[in-house]
Amino acid sequence: VQLQASGGGLVQAGGSLRLSCAASGRTFSNYHMAWFRQTPGKEREFVAAIRWSGGITYYADSAKGRFTISRDVAKNTVYLQMSSLKPEDTAVYFCAADPRGMIAIRRDPRGYDYWGRGTQVTVSS
Repeated sequence: VQLQASGGGLVQAGGSLRLSCAASGRTFSNYHMAWFRQTPGKEREFVAAIRWSGGITYYADSAKGRFTISRDVAKNTVYLQMSSLKPEDTAVYFCAADPRGMIAIRRDPRGYDYWGRGTQVTVSS
């Protein structure tokens, strides 16, 4: 499984960005796909996840109402639309895949087997 994240950048507070995660190497129908983020010296933090089959979504409290996770089945791509960005959203964002999609979504990064390289998101005040 390969995950390729893209779409990060520098944006002003209040702005928007859309991250993409192109997935390949497997059929993902039984997967959960998730976004995590990490800042220096801190643990990787759950942001949002989606069940590939059915599209059920889950969000961290910090993301609810501002971020939207979605997937394009035809393109094997997961998106994270981020709006009303705040300086505290600054982090490296990672996409991840959990092949145990028939059990509950996990918010612990140790539950994910596959990771893409991160993409930097910087929100200026």
